[in-house]
Amino acid sequence: MLKTLILAAATAVALGSSAFAAPRVERVTFTSHGEQIVGDLYLPEDLDPARPRPALVVTGAWMTVKEQMPARYAREMADRGFAALTFDFRGWGESGGARRQHEDPGAKIADIEAAVAYLATRPEIGKDRIGGLGICASSGYMVTAAAEGAAIKSIALVAPWLHDAEVVEQTYGGKEGVARLEAAGDAAEAAYRRTGKQALLPAASPTDERAIMFKVPYYTEADRGMIPAWRNEADPAFWRGWLTFDAIQAARHLHQPFLMVHSEAAAIPQGAHKFYARLTGQKQELWLDNVAQFDFYDRTAPVKAASDAVAAHFSATLGDAGEAGQ
Repeated sequence: MLKTLILAAATAVALGSSAFAAPRVERVTFTSHGEQIVGDLYLPEDLDPARPRPALVVTGAWMTVKEQMPARYAREMADRGFAALTFDFRGWGESGGARRQHEDPGAKIADIEAAVAYLATRPEIGKDRIGGLGICASSGYMVTAAAEGAAIKSIALVAPWLHDAEVVEQTYGGKEGVARLEAAGDAAEAAYRRTGKQALLPAASPTDERAIMFKVPYYTEADRGMIPAWRNEADPAFWRGWLTFDAIQAARHLHQPFLMVHSEAAAIPQGAHKFYARLTGQKQELWLDNVAQFDFYDRTAPVKAASDAVAAHFSATLGDAGEAGQ
């Protein structure tokens, strides 16, 4: 019944989305902890500063840049009348930061908070109508930012990667597998502190077994995630910070309306179920059949299904994208 209700609402949003003009993209900058953040703000052409609309911060998978899956979903949201901001986290893409390609949950959470604060300064946007859309790994960062007090009024997650210590052990080869990765990360961190140089590895590769994501699709496909804007490198010193990051603990502190779109065929669904069970506020979930993790990033059918459900959720919780707000 819940799936039917969500899909019915999503259909209504999809049918109404044709009323909005094609979005325009504005390059924007703001700061986070003294470093410049570069973003793309997707704005419907008929946006009127006198009638502020709801806006979304859209973030993607780990080790990615704004032009990958965040751009796809930001455009989908803008097509449905929402303003949508994507950006490069510090150390990634076009944004500042001396240490590059380093997956740092704490820093990324802070950057989401800075992005929300930036959106609140825009005259086209209702400062009390800002939502967060997290995809894959950044889902954990998004819910943590919201739980810690960022002015995020509603949350949607697509194919969320949500783990705690138990899920980490299930995913990375038990206690021994986790210990090996942490040791490798600690060695890379020690070398960085000693020399000031990063020992970067391939982020993804179909042939190089050193890659963080070995034989993983999307990132290794030129017509998908392997785009010129993406630098295919990763700092292996990230491992301990990533493996000890607990996204699931945020659930008990989360009070914003919540939607999750996932599939049992995608990554670590057990983490998503565990997180959802701990939520005490308004919540909805939509589970799609037989959708792989990476297909949520750019395949037409799952992206449309997820985007329709997400737009319906934000319309219900932030107000319709065509309505005036403050």
